[in-house]
Amino acid sequence: MPDSPRSGPRTITKVVVPGARDMVSLLGHRDELLRVIEKAFSSDIHVRGNEITISGPAEENELASRLFEELLALLERGDTLDTSKVERSLAMLRTDSAERPADVLTLNVLSNRGRSIRPKTLNQKRYVDAIDTHTIVFGIGPAGTGKTYLAMAKAVQALQAKRVNRIILTRPAVEAGERLGFLPGTLFDKIDPYLRPLYDALHDMIDPESIPRLMQAGTIEVAPLAYMRGRTLNDAFIILDEAQNTSAEQMKMFLTRLGFGSKIVVTGDVTQVDLPSGTTSGLRVVRDILDGVEDVHFSQLHSADVVRHRLVSDIVDAYARWDEERVPARPVRGGR
Repeated sequence: MPDSPRSGPRTITKVVVPGARDMVSLLGHRDELLRVIEKAFSSDIHVRGNEITISGPAEENELASRLFEELLALLERGDTLDTSKVERSLAMLRTDSAERPADVLTLNVLSNRGRSIRPKTLNQKRYVDAIDTHTIVFGIGPAGTGKTYLAMAKAVQALQAKRVNRIILTRPAVEAGERLGFLPGTLFDKIDPYLRPLYDALHDMIDPESIPRLMQAGTIEVAPLAYMRGRTLNDAFIILDEAQNTSAEQMKMFLTRLGFGSKIVVTGDVTQVDLPSGTTSGLRVVRDILDGVEDVHFSQLHSADVVRHRLVSDIVDAYARWDEERVPARPVRGGR
């Protein structure tokens, strides 16, 4: 078959794996990872002993060779490989970024009980870096992109390093298909389901037995957004989750709670707004309002950054296409 103009002439590239490195750890049990790599490239990849021969278009050969180098670097740093790490490493290499996949995937944000929390995509690393370098950061993107989870890991890291004295986690208690008045129990009982995802994430990052003590001391506070009104929050790491369900007025109220020595991270998904019809999402308009304001950063995450089941990314994309197709059909309201 003739070479395509884009591919160029076929060449041969060789990768020699250090003798001390177990090939099974690189290629996977029964060559599971090798099959993933072969499927991703038009080049032919053959393994003999500790030598990998790549035959095909020069551009593809070079990319495949770089992928093996990154996977070897991950192994050298004590990491273990799986299908998702291979796919994410390749996705980063294809963006032609200056940042190495091995550096992204081994960046420890937080370690707890033998488990490390790390960014898993290039955009996630840039989001984490932005939290380090800016006072207010917005993490905007679809479900499963790690917006809230990584922000909470950075908050716990800041608390452990004594850069802040407390963590404040908040969400708007917006009705999503249910009415608060019809839910059983006290006001706290009714609000608790909205805050439960924040508690669940905390349990992954902090010894569960110490959480009640930290909350009783005010070191960690989990509260609905309405409780923020009238306060000035100093020396705190403050996270507003599900920010797409704030009104423009609530967003302004929250952002102006910022005190000295504090950091704010706002997370949300503008495609999942549960506000009443006619109410403008504060997250949708805040980018235009704060555009150009120093020390405010907007991190955009996409379906490619989803780190849940791989179907979630496909579902996000399918809904985005569906929404785009429906936009022209929406009737224009009002006469002006």
